[in-house]
Parts: sequence; C-alpha cells; structure tokens
Amino acid sequence: MKVAVMNGVGKMGYTERPIPQPKDDEVLVKLEYVGICGSDLHFYEAGAIGGHVVEPPFVLGHEPGGTVVEVGKDVKHLKVGDRVALEPGKTCGHCEFCKSGRYNLCPDVIFFATPPVDGVFQEYVAHEADLCFKLPDNVSTLEGALIEPLAVGFHAANQGGAELGQTAVVMGAGCIGLVSMMALRAKGVSKVYVVDIMPKRLEKAVELGATGVVNGARQDVVKEIMDLTEGRGCDLVIETAGSEITMQQAIKGAKKGGTVVFVGYSLKDNADIPMNLALDKELTFKTIFRYRNIYPMAIEAVASGKVDLRNIVTDIFPFSDIQNAMDQSVENKANIVKAVVKIAD
Repeated sequence: MKVAVMNGVGKMGYTERPIPQPKDDEVLVKLEYVGICGSDLHFYEAGAIGGHVVEPPFVLGHEPGGTVVEVGKDVKHLKVGDRVALEPGKTCGHCEFCKSGRYNLCPDVIFFATPPVDGVFQEYVAHEADLCFKLPDNVSTLEGALIEPLAVGFHAANQGGAELGQTAVVMGAGCIGLVSMMALRAKGVSKVYVVDIMPKRLEKAVELGATGVVNGARQDVVKEIMDLTEGRGCDLVIETAGSEITMQQAIKGAKKGGTVVFVGYSLKDNADIPMNLALDKELTFKTIFRYRNIYPMAIEAVASGKVDLRNIVTDIFPFSDIQNAMDQSVENKANIVKAVVKIAD
C-alpha cells in the first residue's frame, strides 16, 4: 500500500508498505478520508510537541474514515462493507483511568500520529474493532473522518455542563472552535457567540449556526461580550485558541459563577491570567484531554442533522498531493478552516 511519510520538518514523501493483516479482534479498513489536524501541522512545522519528537520517516494523520474490507475471526458487530469512523487511541484497559471510564487519561495509550506511533496517511489500517464505529447510511466517510474533532467539541461541552438556556462564547473559530460551537448548539445552549481574528473563519461560524461573532482584531472582545449579555457575561466560555490573550478574555467575559473550559494548547508553558478576578467571580475551570465515550453521541448528532459536519470542510486534497496539502494548511490558515486528504479515488 502507498503510505505518505514525513521525512523531516516540512518534508513529505511516499513509501510502499505491506497491507497490514488484522488480528482476531481487529478489522482491516480501506481509508477514504483523513483530516489534517492542528497537531499534524505542529509536528510538520516543528518536528515535536512537548516530549513527543518525530523520528522520520513518520506517518501523520489521526482523523480517519473508511470502509471495512476484512474482519478478524472474533469480530461480531462489523462486516465487510461497513463504513466506519475510527477512534484513534487504543488504551490498556486495566489502569485506574480505564477502569473508572476515564480512558482518555490512560498513561499507556497508543494513539495514531503521536510519536513513536505512526498515523494513518495511508491506504489501509488494521484497527481494534471496538474502536471502529459503524456509520449510518446517511453519514458519509468524509463526515466519519471528522467525528474525531467533533468528539473533542462534545467533550468540551460536557465538561462545561452545557445545557438549555445558557449563553456561551467560544474563543477561536478554527476546526475545534467550530465543532465546539456546534456541539453546544446540539446540546441545546440557547446562544453561542464565536470570537476570532480571521474573517473567513467568522463567516464559517455564522454559516454553521453561531448566534453571532466578534472580530478580535477590530473589536474589544470583552466589551462586546458584556454588551451581548447585558453586562452579565457568559455562563460558559470554551477557549480553543490557546493564546494568552484569549485565556484572559475568557475569564473577563465569564459571568460570575460561570465556567471556563480550556481546550487549546498554548505555545507558552506559563500564561499570565487574572486569577484574582477568577476568584472574585468564583469561576469553575475545566480542562480537556481528547475525549472519552463520545463517538456514538457524535455520530448520532450528525445523523440526526443536529451537527453539520460536511460544511466545516473548506479544502479537500488528493492523496497524491500530500506535500501541497500540508504546505497550504500551514501557509494559508486565513482561508483554510478545515482540510481533508482524500485517500481513495
């Protein structure tokens, strides 16, 4: 099979590898679409994220959708021809976090495209069948590839206690910000405003269902939030940009007794945030790491029409153009909201 590999910082290429053979509890999936995530771009640009260092040749990509073409002998719930979304993290199953249901915190997780584990910018993958979720007839494999980021958005909404009647703000209108906004709307949050500095991303937010948007490059974000909420602030703020200024704005724009969910990773280990103000407001801080037990909910939200995943995609690149796909995703962030690689013709 054809495999796209990162041969160094900013350098993509291809190699041939054997098609994997599924184990008894696995299925072999012919991949059709794989999303390009922000972490893929960070590895591509910097060669590392924290202690995870790329050793070329390395395979990026962890947002896959495809079709089952072979089934291990112990697999009962899937068959050849089923279209699936793949949850990319295989956990140990026996640590305290797995046993308590918080398997996303498992210290021994094997996660696609997290060094040294290869990702799935390739034509086939053998994966644990219990981590492959069958897609309803009205959900495409393109949407299946986007269930992974949508799961992040739903986990953020769940952590924040999202519910009917609330007013929320999402800081950042990249892919994770947009899926967080859509998850909040799907869970019944009455008003969801989105903040960003890139006009095209704000336009996409409105298109996908945001109540309103704030351009942080042109407007005083905190003042706008207060004006929109008649001076009260927001019940819930989901911060996805990972910048110091948006973290500060999140705290300043939150309502007394409100909740702030931090999702975006910062380029700085230490951020200067107004803790005294947070104490005065008695805010609740939540954080997230990936997601847990979310895929069925996310798939149902798409199937029922509550979440419009297809229209989050702005660019689809052919597998044969992987170098350009990565370069454009890095260089044209103002216009590319979400890029996907089409693996199968």
